[in-house]
Amino acid sequence: MRFCDHRDSRCLVARTRCNMALLVLAALASASLTGAMAQDILIDEPAAEQSEPATDKEVGFTQLSGDDAKSKWRGYNSEEWPEGWKLADGMLHRIGGGGDLMTKQQYGSFDMRLQWKIEPGGNSGVLYHVLTGDPAPYLTGLEYQVLDNERHADGRSPLTSAAALYALYPPDPNPVKPAGQWNTGRIVVQGKHVQHFLNGKKVVDCVIGSEDWNKRLAKSKFANWEKFAKADKGYITLQDHGNHVWFKNVRIKPLADEAAAE
Repeated sequence: MRFCDHRDSRCLVARTRCNMALLVLAALASASLTGAMAQDILIDEPAAEQSEPATDKEVGFTQLSGDDAKSKWRGYNSEEWPEGWKLADGMLHRIGGGGDLMTKQQYGSFDMRLQWKIEPGGNSGVLYHVLTGDPAPYLTGLEYQVLDNERHADGRSPLTSAAALYALYPPDPNPVKPAGQWNTGRIVVQGKHVQHFLNGKKVVDCVIGSEDWNKRLAKSKFANWEKFAKADKGYITLQDHGNHVWFKNVRIKPLADEAAAE
């Protein structure tokens, strides 16, 4: 066997080529691993942008997603916490089947603020003025739509896109962030006046029972639903629509039946 003399120029060239080939293989392997991991990780925002701390203007709000959240929620038409929902790190996370999560308390006029995140292609919602005893909350309650506009079919219509008052009022504008990123939502109900907010923008403003409302209702799928949007007070539910969805910084404040927020 002939050993290579490190002073031989041919050996130096061969050794250099070998080292370069190893570096290329290592880079390719790293890129492949990174790509595979990216498919399994839900895109998220920088940590600094995820937090929405309470301000002095939020006096009187009750936290619904803290460590004691299980004492404030239960399953729809159930007295128990639904097994498909997980409470961890201040987040309410729908991880599997089990039905909607519902507040134990009813609310009439209120200001509800939260942050939500949906998986790619996902669909969920926040329903309010929900009554119990029916097969599903949407038969009675109004819905703030939670959606991946880009991938879910409902995103093709403004009436059923993120932050819409589902199937009745489209959000205008619609500053929704992509799936996997945190969105800031807000629902304000005062008497018959309803407003939806998304990422700091008021996107829906309507009055239940107004001429405009009645026209839209008559053209919608809810036209013959006897109990829909009839209650002045009810529960709030987080919808189990079959997808992963996260809610955090969920807080609520009861309001008097006066003019809604601007």
